[in-house]
Amino acid sequence: MKNKYKSIIVEGPIGVGKTTLATKLASSLGSEIMLEKFSENPFLEKFYKDVGKFNKYTKTSKYALATQLYFLLQRADEFKGEEYQALKRNNIVSDYFIDKDKLFAKTILSSDEYLLYDRVHDGLKLNIEKPSLVIYLQTNAETLLNRIKERGIKFEASITEAYLQKIIDSYTQFFHSYKESPLLIINTSNVNINNPDDYAMLLEEINKDIKGKIYFNPLS
Repeated sequence: MKNKYKSIIVEGPIGVGKTTLATKLASSLGSEIMLEKFSENPFLEKFYKDVGKFNKYTKTSKYALATQLYFLLQRADEFKGEEYQALKRNNIVSDYFIDKDKLFAKTILSSDEYLLYDRVHDGLKLNIEKPSLVIYLQTNAETLLNRIKERGIKFEASITEAYLQKIIDSYTQFFHSYKESPLLIINTSNVNINNPDDYAMLLEEINKDIKGKIYFNPLS
């Protein structure tokens, strides 16, 4: 199947299956793949260790600002780099959305930290084309926590259900008003993209002329 979209972004909270779906779609649609290089962030492990102290009344970590600024500068370099320019000659499927940087920053930074982050963000003057299609994967915090435990990445062990719920709420709010690209929403509690039948139906859905916001639920 030929990819009719110039760029497809697969987005959602940690553990929801972004990388798995993006990789499968890139293969099925004959597209280039662009994956998040989260493991290169030297502050991320320290940030996740602090996440274990998180509750609904507090911010997450003294490493939150450094973590977010590193990701922001890393992604700015990627989108301005020669590798990305080469990828753009073909269609691209990616497992992260540059817009999520601000989403996370607003969620985990104090007000003063966010003002500093925002100044750096604006100073970079990023001018990145909006994706042709955004696929938003969602599920509940308990399921995400179980998936994170199952995949066994050591530095993610401190992630709590309270932190995940905070991130889920931020994604829900963000995509509730998102209108800049066609948006396909998939609840991964009901759809298993590793199931050949579910995945085939998803490919059929993606091949349609998606406009606005739609929900993919093959059970309905």
